[in-house]
Order: sequence, then C-alpha cells, then structure tokens
Amino acid sequence: KRRFEMTLVDLSAGMLLHSRRLNPECEHYEGDMRTFRLGAGGQFDRVFIQDSIFYMTNLKDLGQAMETAFFHCRPGGALLIAPDCVAETFQPGTEVSGHDGADRSMRCLEWRWDPDPSDQTYLMDFAFLLRDSSGSARVEYDRHVGGLFPRSEWLRVLREAGFVPANLTYDHSDVDYPLDLFVGVKPLRVAG
Repeated sequence: KRRFEMTLVDLSAGMLLHSRRLNPECEHYEGDMRTFRLGAGGQFDRVFIQDSIFYMTNLKDLGQAMETAFFHCRPGGALLIAPDCVAETFQPGTEVSGHDGADRSMRCLEWRWDPDPSDQTYLMDFAFLLRDSSGSARVEYDRHVGGLFPRSEWLRVLREAGFVPANLTYDHSDVDYPLDLFVGVKPLRVAG
C-alpha cells in the first residue's frame, strides 16, 4: 500500500466496511469476482486473488473469475492466485486459535475435511467460543464450502481465459506441505 496504488473488490459489504477502516488509502468496490467489471481505467499491472478463490466451487465459476482477472490485467500484466490448497496437496486437519481482548475473548476450532473425494469441493467447519466482559460465553458455528481442483485444471482454466499460465510451489512455515501459486501473464497482443 505504501508503494502501490491498490483497488480492492469484495462481494461482502461488511468485509468492505472493515477493509475501508484498515485501508482508507485504497479504492474499494463491491462486486462478484466472477462478473465484476470496472469501467474505463480498470486495468492493472497486477491482479491478486488470495483467500476468496476458495469459494469458486466448480470449474465454471473458477473460469469466470479468471476471465474477470484477464479483463482487468493490462497487456503484459500478471495475475497471481494463492489458493489454500490444490487437490494434490489437500490434507484434512484441524487448527485451534484464539485471542484475548480487554473485554472479550475468542477461541476458534477450524476443521478441514472432504466428505466426498470424488467431487471438487471440501468443507471447512468453524466453531467459535466467544466470551464477553461479564464472563458469559456462547458458541457460534459456521460452515464454508470450498473448491478443490488439481493443478492441471487451474492451468487449463487460466489458459482458456487467455493467460500464459505457470505453477510455482513454495514452503511456508504455517503448513506441512508445499503451497501452490498460479501465475497468469496476459500476452502483449491478445489474439482475436
């Protein structure tokens, strides 16, 4: 943010409200990554998609997100996608986290699992234990369904959107398996 101009897009008005507080120097837009289009001046040197790509649960939606990114990349620009996992690296598991504030506390259990390995989705169940300043506690539950695609499908969908695709892996201290990054470069001259 200090060295680059950034434009942020989210489907959730609540997330945008939070982001505007954290990132007041950035432009914000509400929109769906599968269909959102900025008007004139809406092309960028780089487009980055991180956590939200999780919610593309089928190849059609994934392809639409890639087409949107292609639309917003300048010729020679690049898309960087950082999914949580790919089909080849998915591992079921749990994580526990928490935070204590001055007048409230939270503990979270995250459970990743795949009830049907034959489809292209997996589940993330969250249980939150929330304690307020009076010492009262309550439990909240939330389920998220995410897409789980093999590397070959990521690369194919990027190519079909018009990008020159690449797959990179790297080790991260937070997980026990290599993480994947997908890069798509928009050609300087687009055919068609």
